[in-house]
Amino acid sequence: MKKLLYTVTALFGALLIAGCSSTQSLQEYYVDNSENPNFISLDLPTSILNLEEADLDETQRKALQSLRKLNMLAFKKTMANAEEYVAEKAKVNAILKNKDYKELMKLNSEYGKGVIKYLGEDDAIDEVVIYGSSDDKGFALIRVLGDDMNPAYIMQLMKAIQKSDYDEDALGDIGKFLKG
Repeated sequence: MKKLLYTVTALFGALLIAGCSSTQSLQEYYVDNSENPNFISLDLPTSILNLEEADLDETQRKALQSLRKLNMLAFKKTMANAEEYVAEKAKVNAILKNKDYKELMKLNSEYGKGVIKYLGEDDAIDEVVIYGSSDDKGFALIRVLGDDMNPAYIMQLMKAIQKSDYDEDALGDIGKFLKG
């Protein structure tokens, strides 16, 4: 009887542990840090980018139509929060290493290093994540949410954003990151 009780308890414990994922999702990370004073958090409609007025080609217009909104989260590094920056950057890197995120491209510029990843199928992307970091300034995460976005349009969309006439000052440091 003790063996049966031990076996059932061990099996229940194993199921409980397997059912609880220790990896935080990107959405949970956004929610957990939206009130943290070291972070800047913005939820924006795509209309803020003023892409409707930009000179877009047909491919860029299709890319724009598949967008719903942008979620932005940026950690501004200071001397006082340098240790927290390292810890938060490690958390983001761990989340983005999830096999569900497929890498689209790596970024390397004067502002820092980054990566563009996506969730969804190759022909129907639901979320694009743009992550950039600089050990001097901090990091920014931008989630582009949409419906069945086509990966072939992502680069076209990035070009369209650079052509757009959005108010860089209204977005602060995140705006500079996008224009970069």
